[in-house]
Amino acid sequence: MSTQALEADDLTARFEQFYKKYYHNEIGHLAQHYPREERSLFVNYGDLYAFDHELAEKFRTHPEQVREFAEEALRLYDLPADISLAGAHVRVHDHPDDRTHYPGHYPRDLDEIAGTHLAIEGQLSRATVKYSKIIEAAFECQRCGTMTYIAQDGSEFQEPHECQGCERQGPFHIDFDQSEFIDAQKLRVAEPPEIAKGGDGAHIDIYVEDDVVEEAEPGDKVVISGILHLEQESENNSKTARFTPYLDGRAIERKEAEFEDIEITQEDEEKIEEIAANGLPDDDRDVFELAVDSIAPGVVEEDDPKLAMFLQLVSGVRTVMPDGTVERGDIHQLFIGDPSTAKSQLMDAAEEIAPRAVSVSGHGASASGLTAAAVRDDFGGEQWTLEAGALVHAHKGLACIDELDKIDPDALNSMHKALAQQRVPINKAGINTTLPSETAVLAAANPSDGRWNEYAATHDQIDIDSALLSRFGLIWMFVDEPDRERDTEISDTVLMSKDVAKRMKRSDTSVSEEEKAAVTPPLPAEFLRKYIAYTRKNYEPSFRDEDVRQKMRDGFVSLRGANGYDEGEAIPVTMRKLQDVHRLAEASARARLSAVIEEEDVERAQELIGTSLREFGVNEEGQLDADTVETGVSKPQKERIEGLRDLIVELQPDSGPLMMGTLVNEAEDQMGLSKEVTRNTVEKMLQKGEIYEPSGKGTVRAWQ
Repeated sequence: MSTQALEADDLTARFEQFYKKYYHNEIGHLAQHYPREERSLFVNYGDLYAFDHELAEKFRTHPEQVREFAEEALRLYDLPADISLAGAHVRVHDHPDDRTHYPGHYPRDLDEIAGTHLAIEGQLSRATVKYSKIIEAAFECQRCGTMTYIAQDGSEFQEPHECQGCERQGPFHIDFDQSEFIDAQKLRVAEPPEIAKGGDGAHIDIYVEDDVVEEAEPGDKVVISGILHLEQESENNSKTARFTPYLDGRAIERKEAEFEDIEITQEDEEKIEEIAANGLPDDDRDVFELAVDSIAPGVVEEDDPKLAMFLQLVSGVRTVMPDGTVERGDIHQLFIGDPSTAKSQLMDAAEEIAPRAVSVSGHGASASGLTAAAVRDDFGGEQWTLEAGALVHAHKGLACIDELDKIDPDALNSMHKALAQQRVPINKAGINTTLPSETAVLAAANPSDGRWNEYAATHDQIDIDSALLSRFGLIWMFVDEPDRERDTEISDTVLMSKDVAKRMKRSDTSVSEEEKAAVTPPLPAEFLRKYIAYTRKNYEPSFRDEDVRQKMRDGFVSLRGANGYDEGEAIPVTMRKLQDVHRLAEASARARLSAVIEEEDVERAQELIGTSLREFGVNEEGQLDADTVETGVSKPQKERIEGLRDLIVELQPDSGPLMMGTLVNEAEDQMGLSKEVTRNTVEKMLQKGEIYEPSGKGTVRAWQ
């Protein structure tokens, strides 16, 4: 017997011994369910290494060959005579950290690790639908009927050179009934958001077959074990000198994509708990003030939005009710305002602090780029591909969406369910699935005319669907108004910060401690990231007692009655706002590292909600008005619309148009409306199709 044969027998025998010692019960279970329910034995690499270092190393460096011996040992395993595991797979997974890599983060030159067995960790960004792959093709000779079977191992389809019966070169016909097929799928795994830091990051394509197909969906965080290969790239049908890595995937492990998936040492924990309890040494600021002063320190006079951002990152608690319904804990908020009012700076700061963040800009953003979609493109060839968008990629993290007002309305509509129910349904081309999007959303937008118009109603200046606006628990307005005192403070901060930073960089000894403190965040972004992760991992606060719960209830009931309870009064807020207060209070308690919600948490949440409502939630008459956000039309505006429609019906001739000038004059005389208010209201009525222009601009008529 040859040396190679002896080695093969030895390796097969060693695998048999390994199975008997470590996997006897698992093999028994597989035998009971093979082949209909289960077709693979999953082996932990650590177990193989503990049993035989040399055998584990051989498998790592020569996985294709050694796998054959591992599967032969499984076939020969001592089982009842009527049970056979011939054809079962052996899939090795759970590699140590030094053999688990993010896409593009390989330890050595690719040619040195090509052909070895390793693991790729990342986020599944794309996946084709399941398709059938032929692994053994049966060819029937059209001359003599002889069947020829050819294994299909490579990427190119192999046909017989000649018939094994008549020895002629065909023609041949594929007999699909006698050919063997397996399920297959192509995946793309990218660097997770916490590693890519908002960018697209590196990625790798992975091919999986048989029983590991459809084991994960786009948006899932995965570790896929398999064999790394290099594929030569082509350009204009010519081969190039570039080689791209891809993985022959053998095993998929889904990992829960946690916002708090970040390493926190014992020393970190002690510092976090000390700051939560006592703040910093020789500093009278509490953790909330420290966080506000640490988020975008160059941005002044925006303490409320900063505090809201901190609580948004900490988050409320996702709660599953006994009937299975889910109350989200994520807090959505929106910045709306003039250019150069620090909206983007604040968003950048949030993205830097969040352990897991994905950013997208409104320019060119599509529905698939925001949520998810089924597409057909080069990635899948003829196959449909399921592609995850930003909200799915940001699962268990933060999605930053800049220039929300620039996004196509159809794309914005796709966000509704993702924000409200935190899931994205896909129903296209036979694909029926739901992807998770449990993410907080921080968005920014500009007024429709570029800058705020103090004479126009606030809600008339927002080109965002009211149904989507209502999903944001906090909306902040940023208005650029000249003010000598404020402008002086901002100018001093900007100029001093830049100058001190340059002097500190060159170790200038003239920089005072006061100057250093003014430009250095009291809590660095890296520490804040760990602090936030720690709060989310360890605390799910509930009310301290009935008194605290009643305080929140009474505060909300008082808010609901802010305009009185007369039938004609505007409704100040909807019941949805109670959930927003509750989430903020939960986040406040978490930030204090408390297991209970205290009165101070309720007050902090109510103050933020109240400030936000005063900025964006008040109608033209100064009343809190839920309709300004919920429907995009305030209560007074609804009354004006109804009155104007009645006036149009009264004034319009039996046929033909009513001139706009006539309507404007009569509205001023009969309803006391200014010409500008009348024209703005008529424009909104035209947009909503409540009236129409029978003879072009300058004419109106009501539908009969």
